[in-house]
Amino acid sequence: MLRSTAFFINGGAGRVICSIPAFVKFAEENPENDFIIVCEGGMDFYKGHPILHKRAYDVWHKGLFENYLKNRNCISPEPYRVWEYYNQKCSLAQAFDIEINNKGIRDLPDPKIYHNKHEIVEAHNIVEEIKNTTGLEKVLVVQPFGRTSMNHPEFVIDGTSRSFTLNDTIQMVNKLKKEYSVIVMTEFPLTFDKDSEHKVAIPQIPNLRIWSAIIEIADHFLGCDSMGQHIAKALNKTATVILGSTYPINISYPTDQNFNIIDVGEESRVYSPIRLTSEEEQDRLNDEIMEMTDKQLNEVIDIVKKRLGPKVERKKTTQKVDSNQVDCHPTTILNRSGV
Repeated sequence: MLRSTAFFINGGAGRVICSIPAFVKFAEENPENDFIIVCEGGMDFYKGHPILHKRAYDVWHKGLFENYLKNRNCISPEPYRVWEYYNQKCSLAQAFDIEINNKGIRDLPDPKIYHNKHEIVEAHNIVEEIKNTTGLEKVLVVQPFGRTSMNHPEFVIDGTSRSFTLNDTIQMVNKLKKEYSVIVMTEFPLTFDKDSEHKVAIPQIPNLRIWSAIIEIADHFLGCDSMGQHIAKALNKTATVILGSTYPINISYPTDQNFNIIDVGEESRVYSPIRLTSEEEQDRLNDEIMEMTDKQLNEVIDIVKKRLGPKVERKKTTQKVDSNQVDCHPTTILNRSGV
């Protein structure tokens, strides 16, 4: 008797999102395989998916072994160990497909994220309150740091050189906040120019799906090699992505017309064999690769402005979506939005 499969998926939200197309293909091409997905890093972005939600289980799910794993083959796909990936022949999504479906490099459907009403309503109310506070209509979400970043007094450091530098982040946001409602997606405390007219929102929102809904509502996304760009892709949003130590073909979407990729590491980076070895030499060689020149900073700002268009003043309003649809009263959102 042919046993069905349990796929173990670990890592961050970006990896989860990139695995979605391969699993959709597996479901289509193997209807006899009653597969499941064991989510070692969280199942946030399988939730609500019409094909994958019912197959996804958190690793602590009660009875997981006895009821779901014991009679299935267990497989742990690792896209970073795919030859085509570490030789820059395919994307992260395609590497998952090679591991899961064994069909070689092929075109895949885009990943999809499906929000429910609660997520949309809560995100809407947060964004509306931020726009009322800034007085600006168009919304830009900025994710400057990836999950490998660490917060030190007066510094944010990413040893893998995949994040913006703190100085570049502050310079870009201080210029863009004068024309747009800027929402910074980070858990780190940041300080921007404290002028009374132009404010920046730094919401402390632990729910990644609320962040995802905020990106869907926003007018544009600006980020680094992290989950935000994958969320933007899955929601068909426009994005400006700045890359340093990682290759666009591997971790972003260089052929997508919705994406502008600023590859500051193109001339000098070396491939860092993540999840293959523990050597540090490559990260040392890439150490300052994300430090942008003034010309590159201005290029990013110009691209973002071109995507967003001219500044639009906002008429303040107190209108909100019915608060009965969310689990907290909208008046608490200002305290959480960090404006």
